[in-house]
Amino acid sequence: MPDLLQVTGVSKQYVSVKAVDNLSFNVKQGEIFALLGPNGAGKSSLVRMLVGFTYPDSGAIAVNIDGQAHQSIPHQSLGYLPEDRGLYAEKTVQQNLLYFAKLRGVEKNAALVQIESWLTQFDLSDRAHERLKSLSKGNQQKVQLISAVLHNPKVVLLDEPFSGLDPINQEKVVVFLEALKAQGMTVILSAHQMAMVEKLADRMLLMNHGQAVLYGTLAEIKQDVGVGIDITVSFSEATNYAELNLGNYRVACTQLSQNKIKFELSNSSELNLLLADLSKSTTLQGIETKTMDLHQLYLKAIESHQGKVQSQESAHVL
Repeated sequence: MPDLLQVTGVSKQYVSVKAVDNLSFNVKQGEIFALLGPNGAGKSSLVRMLVGFTYPDSGAIAVNIDGQAHQSIPHQSLGYLPEDRGLYAEKTVQQNLLYFAKLRGVEKNAALVQIESWLTQFDLSDRAHERLKSLSKGNQQKVQLISAVLHNPKVVLLDEPFSGLDPINQEKVVVFLEALKAQGMTVILSAHQMAMVEKLADRMLLMNHGQAVLYGTLAEIKQDVGVGIDITVSFSEATNYAELNLGNYRVACTQLSQNKIKFELSNSSELNLLLADLSKSTTLQGIETKTMDLHQLYLKAIESHQGKVQSQESAHVL
């Protein structure tokens, strides 16, 4: 897929705070791309530059829409769900959506067809003529999501699309975003729900202190981090690690019970060798393997980067 967005060496300074620090990444056309990071990581500052609200102090942003070059995502090509929602509580669901469709230049009859389709998908078709304020926070969130895509934008930028939703409705948003991708839209989302991101995102960028900490597909990130594997092994009788006569692996062992041992491999490349050695045991009963999920990767990477930043700050003071 060609690049829709290319960010090269972008920095943004606010007085004494460097919100974005020499950041480079790309977003491919038609993919779901996740922007991750703790509060204050620089995500909002980056988004403001992507949509043209502010401009980089240095570096470049290049956007390619239908062969046309831009320095930010064009307004007419953008569907945007901001952090601060902007619906009208006294108006009905349909009135809200028709208003936003009109702002985007969508003809009324075409908008009504789109509205009915999306409301049906979100189980809200029977509430189209109710005032927005009568809906739960989660249902209002779904209306806001619909308002961002009624004009069939090329790029959809969503800030916390899962906020305020229960697990069932989070899954509906997953289906919604997959439908946008299937229609050829490029989706850029910022979220703290790592399980949803892991399920959805083709690629991701993890930021901290304005810098790129991790970047790529989940598989690429795991490879870069050097993710280990936890292996829990059960035996039919009491067994300890010393009795297994295993090779020289980079592994930490924990005796969970008389017949159960947990191995923590620091290098996943040794997994097959370890499993082959374990399989030689005549009392082997079962093996369970578990790798780090995105949530665990996120915590590990942020903790590591935080330590580096603090070391740099201490060195600078000295």
